Amino acid sequence: MSIRPKNDIVAKVDDPGNTGVARAESNSPQNNGAAVAGIGDPGSGNGKTGIADPGYNSCKIYVAGEVHPNVRVPFREIDLAPTKTMIGEIEVNEPVRVYDTSGPWGDPDFRGTVEEGLPPLRAKWIRDRGDVEDYAGRAVQPIDDGYISEAHAAHAKRPTQASPARTAERPTSNSNGNDSNVNASPASSFAARKPLRAKPGNCVTQLYYARKGIITPEMEFIAIRENLGRASATSNIKRQISNVARNDLAFRHAGSEPIDNWQSAIGTPITPEFVRAEVARGRAIIPANINHPENEPMIIGRNFLVKINANIGNSAVASSIEEEVEKMRWATKWGADTVMDLSTGKNIHATREWIIRNSPVPIGTVPIY
Repeated sequence: MSIRPKNDIVAKVDDPGNTGVARAESNSPQNNGAAVAGIGDPGSGNGKTGIADPGYNSCKIYVAGEVHPNVRVPFREIDLAPTKTMIGEIEVNEPVRVYDTSGPWGDPDFRGTVEEGLPPLRAKWIRDRGDVEDYAGRAVQPIDDGYISEAHAAHAKRPTQASPARTAERPTSNSNGNDSNVNASPASSFAARKPLRAKPGNCVTQLYYARKGIITPEMEFIAIRENLGRASATSNIKRQISNVARNDLAFRHAGSEPIDNWQSAIGTPITPEFVRAEVARGRAIIPANINHPENEPMIIGRNFLVKINANIGNSAVASSIEEEVEKMRWATKWGADTVMDLSTGKNIHATREWIIRNSPVPIGTVPIY
């Protein structure tokens, strides 16, 4: 293999230096100073990988759209060591470009906090279509947070000295021995955000746009993402340059080609029009709620990449809003395409709001799940 030029990349962000990630053998020619994932930094004395640590010998890149130039699709490129061939030659291996679900949290240049939430990636796309409007929304009711009535909620939140048994039963990062803090919601900058709804006579689903023949920014985002860069002119999907073609990481094996008795029709490459057509035919869905603009568009369908779901939920032993958000971040860091929040109990409305505002992937819950 050879290292191909990054003509299709609009930005490339190297992971930060040595934050909880190993530099073992960093001076060796094979690693070329790169990190070895999964090994703790001996200098820091910490052998664990933190939520903010990259954890890979890789970098984050962004690929620009063509139909919609403001589209920037994230990928992660993992560097590979050179290969020594049977005749002793050294073959330089190009980086592996993989699907990245970590969102801005996986970008070392991102300086946001969970209190602020993620940038609303799709907010302008949604507004520019001109078919949505703000509205006050429904007021949060006691039943939303697991209470029978206002009196029940007030009684549960009253300041009382918790007994040792109850404190041990549900400790949280905010409890400090006070049971009332179990239901406390941390301050956030997105609490006053107004929800959106379709204007009268309009429909705001990707299915509606697809059947109207409209290629949305979400559809182009998905097409680029599903191709993993194989649609670029420098891709080796059709032009095998490796000595052993079948070992090329962009090689499409015969087993993945369309089969006569299986009505698959995987595009090569996948185009925005192919995405639109599959959605319009009802063979794929784009979970892109207008009230989750932080969501990076993805697609679920028979002619697209397999997607991985992660279930999260609060614990009867230890749980807080911060911990639930952290569970979601861990899931997306390691490749969850969707997250199902199966939490129950008190303060569930605020908990899910925090999860959604900080999630780059679709969030589901009962009864849809």
